[in-house]
Amino acid sequence: MSVERKPVAFGDMRNWMKALKTAGELREIDAEVDWNVELGTVTRVAQGPGTGPALLFKNIKDYNKNTTRCGQVFAGGLGSYKRVAMMMGLEANTHPRELVRLGRTILEGKVPPRIVKDGPCKENVITGKDIDLYDFPTPQWNRVDGGRYLLTYGGVVTKDPTTGVMNVGIYRGMVSAKDRIPILMWRAQHIGHHVTAWQNGGSSEMPIAVAIGWEPSLGFTGGSPVPKGVCEYDVMGSIRGEPVDLVKCETVDLYVPATAEIVIEGMLQLDPKNWDMEGPFAEFTGYVAGDKSPKPTIRVTAITHRNNPILRGAIEGSLPGSFSENGICSSIMRASTAWNVLDRAGVPGITDVWCPPVQTGINLLIRMKSSYRNQAKQAANAIWGSSAAHVRYKHITVVDDDIDIHDYAAVDWAIAHRVNAGENDVIIMPDTFGAGLDPSTRKRDRNPALFGTGKWNRVLIDATMNLDYDPDPELGGARFPPKVWPDEADVQAAQKRWKELGLDGK
Repeated sequence: MSVERKPVAFGDMRNWMKALKTAGELREIDAEVDWNVELGTVTRVAQGPGTGPALLFKNIKDYNKNTTRCGQVFAGGLGSYKRVAMMMGLEANTHPRELVRLGRTILEGKVPPRIVKDGPCKENVITGKDIDLYDFPTPQWNRVDGGRYLLTYGGVVTKDPTTGVMNVGIYRGMVSAKDRIPILMWRAQHIGHHVTAWQNGGSSEMPIAVAIGWEPSLGFTGGSPVPKGVCEYDVMGSIRGEPVDLVKCETVDLYVPATAEIVIEGMLQLDPKNWDMEGPFAEFTGYVAGDKSPKPTIRVTAITHRNNPILRGAIEGSLPGSFSENGICSSIMRASTAWNVLDRAGVPGITDVWCPPVQTGINLLIRMKSSYRNQAKQAANAIWGSSAAHVRYKHITVVDDDIDIHDYAAVDWAIAHRVNAGENDVIIMPDTFGAGLDPSTRKRDRNPALFGTGKWNRVLIDATMNLDYDPDPELGGARFPPKVWPDEADVQAAQKRWKELGLDGK
């Protein structure tokens, strides 16, 4: 590893926000902002292509009275590579390439949590008829959304009833009543595995808890493809360099970070007759996705929160010119995960892996030193055969080691001049599992009730030099002609005359 890391345990979301403010990465908005569409619009426009600040909305319409239970919303905390580097304990200007390399180690690391008796998240405990989700300034993030989405960046905690291992994931959840939250989940996800296990045990509902507002590692890890059987709390401990302090929930046998801002406890209804309508939602694809339909629903049994809690939320969906937190984080963690998959599968020669943030890891770029023919196909098969590929890596492009995959002009050039579709450089893997929210897939084929997941026809673009081509004696035994870039000595000689020639820069 070429960068030095100093892990940081911020303690809670408030200390994380202080760190962002000190670094000039946080903007506090004192003017009144409407929770209905306006807050989400401001968040989306402000984030830019990973260049906008984190935002703290301090004056929200209808939630700015003295009697308000919760009056602030924090968003965009991981919306730039600078802030991701800060979370990892790195210099703020660390190149994303190094974040990916470090991510490989972090996502494989384990620092088990420790159980504590109490914490700030228990300062207020609400049960029974006092439960009212509308006490929180849940945004209608987008005009096209089916409702107000409280769960956009919270850690959803469930556990395997047999092993007891907890999982912490991020799933969208809409408020349908003052004590009910339908969520979108897929049977191929780890929460879906837990649902199946509880159903096999004869249960019609499953314990569930949501921790909203904690250190940045919660959101980063909850959205990462952590291997089944590994608890995300262990990975969060690896990121922060210290165990996560957990407290037991009030009404379910689950554990949440002791310093979380808000905790929602409940039972996920597994019987479709107890589901509520959910959707649609402006999704990670940058399109509206997930039609209005009945979804597994959380029956809220308790809410606990800190004094004057801050609601953590996120605007979803990356588009050209506006990258979501998910897009920024996915470009790191999905690339890191893919690289680890390739290593475990024994694919040699991998020198870099990247997922540009605008498409949230749907397209994967691999840079390799090829040592035998069709090595790119081995790489693609290794990725597509892994559980990490469930909702990512639809299209894979493999290039040689002389191509910088962080420079799309270089990748585009390689595709233009090293790909010959007639020589099997473009391969389609039909009818695999895939993201159920992808609008390029027929609506029927992404029906979770029928299929449990979506359907993808995946594509490999092999933009490496084809080793099936015969060496050319006229090219000194090379298979491709030399590039036209000048020799380094010629470049340096020309640059020495740059000012003399009246030219600026290099």
